[in-house]
Amino acid sequence: MRLQRKDHRPAPEPVIALVDVVFFLLVFFLLVARLDASAPFEVIPPVARSGQDMPGGGVTVSIARDGALAVNGNPAGEEWFERVDDAARQDGPQLIRINAHRDVAVRHVLPLVSVLEGAGLGEVVIVVTPPEP
Repeated sequence: MRLQRKDHRPAPEPVIALVDVVFFLLVFFLLVARLDASAPFEVIPPVARSGQDMPGGGVTVSIARDGALAVNGNPAGEEWFERVDDAARQDGPQLIRINAHRDVAVRHVLPLVSVLEGAGLGEVVIVVTPPEP
């Protein structure tokens, strides 16, 4: 009587463990990454002559070359202040960034700065491009 031995093949590598690791890495990088709102139109900030690094976080108000506004990446019309007010009051007073195109008329920027500073929502800063060394 002859007995046949079963062919012993190594067990396949478990793919489930690899999928779990990739999922945890994806979640980790999503939590750690800084996600800023970008304007729905092109905004090229002016070049700075002096200044300091701007802290992150807060509310971003973008102003296009033609004066169009966006709050945290969403287009805003007449209700722009209500959107800024809602976003700023969620976590208390905070930084409010004005990201204006370098060719925008001053008449579009200064009234916005005055209204935001007068409302006391937080510190208002204007985004600029760092000077070339």
